Amino acid sequence: MKVKVISRSTDEFTRERSQDLQRVFRNFDPSLRSQEKAVEYVRALNAAKLDKIFARPFIGAMDGHRDSIKCMAKNPNYLKAIFSGSDDGDIRLWDLASRRTVCQFPGHQGAVQGLTVSTDGSVLVSCGSDCTVRLWNVPDANLADSDNLSDNSAKPVAVYVWKNAFRAVDHQWDGDLFATAGAQVDIWNHNRSQPVNTFDWGADTTISVRFNPGEPNILATSANDRSITLYDLRMSSPARKVIMRTKTNSIAWNPMEPMNFTSANEDCNCYSYDARKLEEAKCVHKDHVSAVMDIDFSPTGREFVTGSYDRTVRIFQYNGGHSREIYHTKRMQRVFCVKCSCDASYVISGSDDTNLRLWKAKASEQLGVVLPRERKKHEYLEAVKNRYKHLPEVKRIVRHRHLPRPVYKAANLRRTMIEAERRKEQRRKAHSAPGSIVTEPVRKRRIIKEVE
Repeated sequence: MKVKVISRSTDEFTRERSQDLQRVFRNFDPSLRSQEKAVEYVRALNAAKLDKIFARPFIGAMDGHRDSIKCMAKNPNYLKAIFSGSDDGDIRLWDLASRRTVCQFPGHQGAVQGLTVSTDGSVLVSCGSDCTVRLWNVPDANLADSDNLSDNSAKPVAVYVWKNAFRAVDHQWDGDLFATAGAQVDIWNHNRSQPVNTFDWGADTTISVRFNPGEPNILATSANDRSITLYDLRMSSPARKVIMRTKTNSIAWNPMEPMNFTSANEDCNCYSYDARKLEEAKCVHKDHVSAVMDIDFSPTGREFVTGSYDRTVRIFQYNGGHSREIYHTKRMQRVFCVKCSCDASYVISGSDDTNLRLWKAKASEQLGVVLPRERKKHEYLEAVKNRYKHLPEVKRIVRHRHLPRPVYKAANLRRTMIEAERRKEQRRKAHSAPGSIVTEPVRKRRIIKEVE
C-alpha cells in the first residue's frame, strides 16, 4: 500500500542561531480561511471589552497644598518633575515617581498665578497677585532621588516688583526672555529688573500668554475683553487680534504644527485656529458642560488635555470634535490647571480641592515593563479595533463612558438647548424670504470680528 505524507525539509524551519526568528508556515489563501473576518471581528469586540475591564486611569493624588492649585509647569529637562503653585503663595516641586514634595519655594504674599521653566530647565519663573516676578534656581535632579527631604526650601535668585498684579507667565523657547500677562503684556529679560518691552492693545486685563514653540518671537495672549491677540517681538505693535463672543481662559500651541493653536473658552468648547487665518476656527471641540479653564498639548501634537469647571478632565484628538476620554473622581473639584507629561504617557491635573492628581494618558495601558511579545499583541489588538470601529457593537463599547450625575444631566440639558436653537433657526429660515437669512457654520458663529 502506498502512503502519501507531507514532508518538509528540516533545514527550512530550523533556526541557525537562537536569536533568529522562528519561521512559521501559513497558507493565506482566502478560500481556506473563510472565517477570517468573523474571527477578527470577535477579536476586536473582545479587545474593546478588555479595554473597559482594564481601564484604571487614576494612579494617585499628591496632597500638600493648603489652598486651590492655580498653575503648573513642566521641567523640560527632567521627566519626573512638575511644579505647582497655589492660592496661598506656596510653590512646590513634585517628584511624580514617588508622588511627594521635593522642594518648596516660599515667598509670594498672594496667589501664585503663573509658573514657567526655561527651556534648559535651570530657571523657574513665578508671578502672582502680589505684583512680583520671582526667579528661582531649579534644584538638581539628584535631590529628588535622595531620602533627606527635610527643610528643602529654596530662596529666590531675583525678585522684580512691578506696578500691577500678574495673571500668567510663559518662557521663550531657546531664549532668555519671558512674558508676563496682566494689565498689559510685558517682555522681561532674566538679567533686567524692568521689562524690556511692553505691548498694550485695549484696556482689559490679559489673562494668559503662550510663546510659539516653532517661532520664538511669536506669542499669543487672551484677555478679559474676549479677544485672542498675536504679538511679534520684532514689531513695535501687536500683529493680529480676533474677538469672540465669550472669553478665552487659556491657549496652547501645537508643538508639531506650530502654526496652529487651540483655545479653551468659557462657552464649554475649545477652538483650534490656524494663526494665518483667524476669521474661522479649524475645528470645534465639544463635550464639556461648563467653562474650560486650562488646556495643554501632548508632546506628540496628536491630542490635548483640558480641565474644566465641571470637575472633569478630558482628552481630545487634535482634529476630533468630541473627547476620546473623560476622567473624574468623587473628590475632585473644579479643575484649574492640567499638563501632559513630557513623554505623553501621563496627565497631571490640579484642582480646587488642593490636590494634584496623576492619570494615565491611555486608561487601559499596562504600566511597568512590557515584553516584546506583549507589545506586539497590544499593537495587533489596537489595529483590529481600528479596523472594525465603525461597526455598531464595537463603536458602542468603545464610546461608552460613565459620567457623574451632574455632568450627565447638564449634558442632556445642553443638548436640548442646542437642538431647540437649531429648530428655531430652521423655522425662522423657512418663514423668511429665500436668501435673506444665511446660516453661519459653527466654526465662524462664535467669532465676532478680526482686527489687524
